[in-house]
Amino acid sequence: MREPIESDLLRTFLVVTETSNFSAAAQRIGRTQSAVSAQVKRLEDTIGETLFERGARGVALTGAGTRLLPYARRVIDLLNEATATIRTKPLDGPVRIGIPEEYSQTVLPAALAAFSVRHPAVEVTISCDYTSHNLAALERDELDLAVVFDWSNQINGEVLCIDPTVWVTSLVHRLHDADPLPIAIYRNSTWCRDFALRSLEQHGRRYRIAFIADTSSGLKNAVAAGLAVTTLSRSNIPPGCRELTSADGFPLVDSSRVVLRRSRHHSTAAIRELAERVREAFQPMAALAPT
Repeated sequence: MREPIESDLLRTFLVVTETSNFSAAAQRIGRTQSAVSAQVKRLEDTIGETLFERGARGVALTGAGTRLLPYARRVIDLLNEATATIRTKPLDGPVRIGIPEEYSQTVLPAALAAFSVRHPAVEVTISCDYTSHNLAALERDELDLAVVFDWSNQINGEVLCIDPTVWVTSLVHRLHDADPLPIAIYRNSTWCRDFALRSLEQHGRRYRIAFIADTSSGLKNAVAAGLAVTTLSRSNIPPGCRELTSADGFPLVDSSRVVLRRSRHHSTAAIRELAERVREAFQPMAALAPT
C-alpha cells in the first residue's frame, strides 16, 4: 500500500504546472530548483507515475499528470478554504441585500448560500425587487447592499459586469417574423417605454402588446410558450429561446451595467464580506463581457 500524498507535494506540482518550468516554480515558492525537483520526484514515486515530460523549453504534463491536475486543485482549494474558515473571525449581525429577480435563481444563490454556511451567525435578509425599489430602500436604510441595473450610466457604485438587454424569441415559434410584432412587457414600466419600445420605434418596427407581466419570470414564460417576444438580460435567456440579433432585424436594447451599491448609513464586517462574495459570484460574467 502506497503512502498518502502530502499536500505540500501537490502545491509544488501545481506551481510547476502553472510555470512549466522548475526554475520559475522554485523562485515562486522560495525554494531551490533541486528542492522542487526532489519534491516532484517524491510525488511521482508516491503515485507510481511520471507526471512531467522534460524538454529544452521546460516541462509539460504527461497523461498521468493531466489526470492528477483537477484532483490536486480540488484538494488544495479545499485546504485553503478550510484554513481561511478556521482563521477567520466569526461574523454576526444582520445583513440586508436587494437583488433583481433576474439573478435570484442564477448568479447569486450559490454565493448567498455559501456565505450563510460559512457565517451561520449572520442573519441575511434578501429582497428580490426592481432596481428602483431597491435603490429607494437603500436610501431609506432598509438595505445594506443592493445589486441594481444601470441603463444610463447614472448610478454610482461598483460595476460588477455588463449584462446587455436583448430581444428574445422562442426557438420553436417564429413570432419575431409577425407584423405587427407581439411583445411581452413589464407592467407600468418607464424602462419599457424608454428603452424596449423606443428600440422598436427607432427601427420602424410595428408592434402590439400581447402580454403584460410584473416579473421577469412572467416574461420568460411568455416567450417560451410562444405567446410573444420579449426583452431579457442576455444572461437570463431561458432554455428553448434565443437572442434576436441585428441579423434578425432587432437592435440591442441597452448595455446594462450591473452595479453593487452600498448603504451610506453604515458598514460592518459582515456587510463587507457579503459584498466580496457577491463580487466573486459575478466574476465569470465579467470575464465574458464584450470588449
